Amino acid sequence: MDKKVEQQLSELNLSNIKLISLESAENDRLLSVKKDRSKGEYCWTMTPFTPEIVFQLAPEAKRVTYLDADLFFYDNPTCFFEEFEKTHKDVLITEHGFAPEYAHWEEASGRFCVQFLTFNNTPEAFKVMRWWQDACIDWCYARIEKDRFGDQKYLNQWPGLFEEHVHILTQVNRTLAPWNVSFYMAKQTQAPVFYHFHSLRLAGKKIVRLYEGYLISKQSMFLYRAYMSTLQEKLKLLNMQQMDIPSFPEKISLFMLLRRCRDLLKKTVKYSVLKY
Repeated sequence: MDKKVEQQLSELNLSNIKLISLESAENDRLLSVKKDRSKGEYCWTMTPFTPEIVFQLAPEAKRVTYLDADLFFYDNPTCFFEEFEKTHKDVLITEHGFAPEYAHWEEASGRFCVQFLTFNNTPEAFKVMRWWQDACIDWCYARIEKDRFGDQKYLNQWPGLFEEHVHILTQVNRTLAPWNVSFYMAKQTQAPVFYHFHSLRLAGKKIVRLYEGYLISKQSMFLYRAYMSTLQEKLKLLNMQQMDIPSFPEKISLFMLLRRCRDLLKKTVKYSVLKY
């Protein structure tokens, strides 16, 4: 989805990565709506097409799992696939699993999160996939409507439309994110399988905004420390290879400064300094 990322990954030549260029993945249907979508909206529009693209390149694959780029794994997801296989269904989806204090966000964002989705190589899975493709071609925007928000809120309809083919992962306590980590980590000591680093961004060459809009408990911060350690290693590698490290500085304005002061006092935003 990004030419510079494609170029850098190509130069790194990682043995466990097979790159798929945007140009080779696009089709006439996607190109017909591209001009009507922002870059982010077009990324969302592409999402339901990515499993099929992988199946086309690897027709022998048993299943394809879509992952959000801001997931970080702390354990092997085998336990998810074992649960899925026991159901003999064709598609696996995950809930947001909002903590009670964030439950009201479900109305806007949807019950399910496009973060970890598995499609089996079966006609039934392709039926769900094609339905999603059609929906996103028709409408996929970064605005909230009653039954729609980007590519994500369409998943709300799947349990009703495809009840016999879609399985909802039950291990919500192992798919953590800023909107539920403090709630679940207060009840358990077991690390999640993955953590969704929603709202984390490189705010400068060596400044990382860890989260924004959430209260993250002290006992949950080990997840961020592990991620930051790995992030620093990878950025150091890019630096040694003399590759550009992109950052997304926050807009400077009086309103933004006042907002940040408020968030810092409420402890709903946190920054960290990179050392590489």
